[in-house]
Amino acid sequence: MDKYRVLAFYCYVNIENPELEVKKHHEFLKNLDVCARVYIASNGMNAQMSFLEGDAQLYMDWLRKDHRFAGIHFKIDPYHEHIYPRVTVKVRSQLVALDCMPDLNKGGAHVSPGEWKKMLEERDENTILIDVRNDYESEIGYFEGAERPPLKTFREFPDYAEALSKKKDPKKTKVMMYCTGGIRCETYSALLKEKGFEDVYQLNGGVINYGHKMGNKHWKGKLFVFDDRLSVPISEDEHELVSHCQVCQTPSDSYYNCANMDCNELFLSCLDCAEKLQGCCSEKCTHATRRRPFEKTDRPKPFRKWYHYGKNKEMKEEHVEYCSTGK
Repeated sequence: MDKYRVLAFYCYVNIENPELEVKKHHEFLKNLDVCARVYIASNGMNAQMSFLEGDAQLYMDWLRKDHRFAGIHFKIDPYHEHIYPRVTVKVRSQLVALDCMPDLNKGGAHVSPGEWKKMLEERDENTILIDVRNDYESEIGYFEGAERPPLKTFREFPDYAEALSKKKDPKKTKVMMYCTGGIRCETYSALLKEKGFEDVYQLNGGVINYGHKMGNKHWKGKLFVFDDRLSVPISEDEHELVSHCQVCQTPSDSYYNCANMDCNELFLSCLDCAEKLQGCCSEKCTHATRRRPFEKTDRPKPFRKWYHYGKNKEMKEEHVEYCSTGK
C-alpha cells in the first residue's frame, strides 16, 4: 500500500531572509511524518519531500498561506516508503549550480504537456529537441529524437550552449528543452536566449508533469531522480528498457553507487553482476579496504555514509550522502 506522498516543487521568488525560512520549515516539519531535501536561496526554493499522506496536505496548505508561495505547483506521486533517510533543509547560494546566472525573466516560453506532445509530433528539421539533464540521467530515459549532450555536471551547460550557438543559427533554430521537474529549464532557457536563440520553449513542470498528463507518449525508458528511488517510470503505462548493465550489457535500468567508498561511481548494473562484484563497479574495487556491505535487492538505494552501517562510527566520511555526480 502506497501510504506516502512524494512532493516535488520549485519556485523562483524573492526571499529576503533564507535563514529564517529554514527555521520556519524546521519548526513546522518537526511534528510531521516527513523526510525531505529542501534548498532555499535568496531567489527561491527547490524541494523533494515525502510525507505520510495526510501530512502532505498539511504542509501544502501551510506553505500556500504565505503569499510568496501561493502559486506553487506541487507534483505529487504515491510511494510505499520515504524517499530520503531524514529531513534536510538548507540555505543555498544558487538553486541551480551555475557559475553565471542569466536573467530568468527572459527565459523560454512554457509549454503544457499537451502542447509539448503536439510540438513533438510536428517537429521539423529546424527544430532541435534538447535533454538538458546530465548524461547519466538521460541514459535510462529520454524523449524520442532528443539531443542528449554528454554533460557530467550542471555547470557544463554554458559551454554546451556556446557551442550550440555556433553550430546552429540562433535566428532560424527553434529550441525545445526539457528536464526532470522544470527548474533547470528556467535557467538554461534564459541562457540560450542570451546566446541569441529567439525561439525557445520549455516543458512546463518537466518530465514529471508530462508523465502525469500524457503518460509515456514519445517517452522511452524511465526517469532518473535524485532520491532513494533513483529511477521511476513516468506513468503507469508499460515502459521499455533503453539502458544496459555496464558489465555484461544485459538490459538494465538499475543504478548503484560503487561499494568502494573511495570510488562511489554511479553505474548501471544487472542484479547478477552487482552480486558477483558485491556492489562494486569493477573487479579492482572489490579489493578496496573501505567497502560498504552489499545488499541484494532489485531496488538499490544511493550510498549512505559509513556510520549508517554501524561500523567504525568514529570514521568521518567526506563524500556527500547521495549519488553525487552533478549535484
